[in-house]
Amino acid sequence: MEEQLAGVETVEHIDSIDKNLFKQQEELKRAALVASAALLAACGGATGTVDSNTVNPAASTMPPPAPAPESVSTAITASEAARFLAQASLGASRAQITRVQSLGYAGWLDEQFSLPGNGSRWDWLVSKGLTDFSFRNSESGFDATAWRKLISSPDTLRQRFTLALSEIIVVAIDGLIGGGWKAFAAAAWLDMLEANCFGNYRDLLQLVSTSPAMGTFLTFRGNIKFNPQTGALPDENYARELMQLFSIGLLELNPDGSPRQDAGKTKETYGLDDITGLARIFTGWDFDLAGGKADTPDFMHRPMIQVASRHETGASSFLGKTVPAGLNGADALKAALDIIFAHANVAPFISRQLIQRLVTSNPSPAYVTRVAAVFGNDGSGSASSRGNLKAVLKAILLDDEARKPANISNPQFGKLREPMLRFLAWARAYNATATNDTWNLGNTSDPATRLGQSPLRSPSVFNYFRPGYVPPNTAIATAALVAPEFQITNESSVVGYVNYMQHAVSSGISDVTADYSSLMPLAETAPALLDEINLVLAAGQLSAATLLNLSNAVDSMPRGSDNRRKQRIYAALTLVLAAPEFIVLK
Repeated sequence: MEEQLAGVETVEHIDSIDKNLFKQQEELKRAALVASAALLAACGGATGTVDSNTVNPAASTMPPPAPAPESVSTAITASEAARFLAQASLGASRAQITRVQSLGYAGWLDEQFSLPGNGSRWDWLVSKGLTDFSFRNSESGFDATAWRKLISSPDTLRQRFTLALSEIIVVAIDGLIGGGWKAFAAAAWLDMLEANCFGNYRDLLQLVSTSPAMGTFLTFRGNIKFNPQTGALPDENYARELMQLFSIGLLELNPDGSPRQDAGKTKETYGLDDITGLARIFTGWDFDLAGGKADTPDFMHRPMIQVASRHETGASSFLGKTVPAGLNGADALKAALDIIFAHANVAPFISRQLIQRLVTSNPSPAYVTRVAAVFGNDGSGSASSRGNLKAVLKAILLDDEARKPANISNPQFGKLREPMLRFLAWARAYNATATNDTWNLGNTSDPATRLGQSPLRSPSVFNYFRPGYVPPNTAIATAALVAPEFQITNESSVVGYVNYMQHAVSSGISDVTADYSSLMPLAETAPALLDEINLVLAAGQLSAATLLNLSNAVDSMPRGSDNRRKQRIYAALTLVLAAPEFIVLK
């Protein structure tokens, strides 16, 4: 960051700092890429293939971390609490940091598990009058209701996990074509994920498979059985992605998430015949109009139902198992999902991706093994002991590899923060609110002018980025690592993000503005101001050299009035939000 901050002169407004900072946009990009690559370097369990869903076969040969856990005091420091919140929540705040220190990690998780939300996305749309028929072919209100929950809902753990699941089991609002009421379908989808994110993964697959949003997005809504006269076959879209993306993946896996080797070769989990066989299960499903019409969005709130005449009643074979002939559609679906859920791949495949979304891009094989073991059996002895997502989430966040302070400086650990999470870290840290309850952030997908990412607006079922993505021709690729979030990182998105955050910090976005009252008493003294921002936003991970450079820049600005103090706060926040040591989550 030295190059970015060199030559900054005394100025009153952050815009003046930005003229110097953005003259060297290429240097900022290069600094971010190099620093991120260095911090992620030498991590295990990765693929060396660009845009892959698989992991490095060599990962299983890596030695696990030392078995003896690091000796750590039971007292949780403020920076340790902030680091935990960076993984477990949508953003730290002083109040949440204190709460983690008071309750401990496990106690904070238990408290969060029991918290209510602040109303559903669906109900917010209803309250705004968007059920009027004039909105049937509109997306109006969806972005607002999605951002509202992410920014303001008190159950920050639940919102964080809902977001993570939405990036594994993907529905995108732009693909909800054919039923109208896209905003309500998308809102119902997120509400369903939220209501079940602490439940059982098998139960979640059932709800996913009867969701009007999923039926529309992956085109099996209205699917009909084989027609011998025309030769028309059932749509195979959902059958394929259910296996490839939502449950077992492409290759047979070891418990540590690495591909199994048979005579030196990997083995695929399924083939075309399996897709064709499973697709027969997803025939006959359609909207539940409850005897009415589609002139209100209510049917998007109900699970799909079976139209018996369209359902394939013959036997369906896939994954070496058979769903017998003669079952009705609901029973056939249950039997099929039981077969999929029993597959040995589900635990390591889903566990590894959840670790990637919450903690680190390249978890060690031992870390994946431990979490997958909890996915396979939570130890309760109950019938639902397999797939207990609450137990899996605790296993991920309380694992020694996640909590070990040494990993802050360990180049084998870390991940790039998604743009949405960078924005939410700021919004949550400084209590961003919408004075008119409109939450009019809109679609933030444009990388040149906004965040380059927006809730439920991924370009395809493969999410915004693939779990096995490797940025080509980088140190990350050389080290055989993955860095999923780099798939949406480029020159345009780096600069667009900083510009967007500068505007958000200083002026807010529409009616969404932050409260900097806690920073005003510190604004006259740049080191104190930056220390506080570093703690809350970056868990204290900005280096002394970076803090000195930023402090010198902020201290070059005038003091002495509330307006000048605000300008210093805006500058300090923007510079921290642009720092690679914040953008890389350790």
